[in-house]
Amino acid sequence: MISAPPTNMITDAIRKHLIELFRERHAHAQFEDAVKDTAPKIRGIIPDGLPYSIWQLVEHVRIAQWDILEFCRDETHKSPKWPEGYWVENKTAVDDAEWEKSLLQIRKDKEAFISLLNSPDTDLYVPFAYGDGQTFLREALLIADHASYHTGQIVLIRRLLGDWK
Repeated sequence: MISAPPTNMITDAIRKHLIELFRERHAHAQFEDAVKDTAPKIRGIIPDGLPYSIWQLVEHVRIAQWDILEFCRDETHKSPKWPEGYWVENKTAVDDAEWEKSLLQIRKDKEAFISLLNSPDTDLYVPFAYGDGQTFLREALLIADHASYHTGQIVLIRRLLGDWK
């Protein structure tokens, strides 16, 4: 008979896999790959038939990730109003400083979330005392899934605009 591994081993393995999901390239491009060397002239272009520019998608990823991070670490956090609070009004290209500021915030918030994930005080499975039954595991998967979805959209737009190698 094969016995199941101890719960702490399973939790450690899940933490490791989640961190890999945030940091490693496996079956798809990472967010950082998708935005790297994006030509400034295309950041604000909305291709025909698509609803968003690359800039809007980057900001949407930043806002959503920040919101989830703050929800996980601050029970008094108030999320932006859905959906308008998760999308920027400025659809056009932004200067390099604003672009880099957004990308830096995404990296910082991702690392802050990973720090929480690595904390032995973070229980992956117990629902938060606030919210609607969310767990830290669910929020981690939500960040990864959401960023992956929009990463694919960024790659698609870059392909359509001839800016993907």
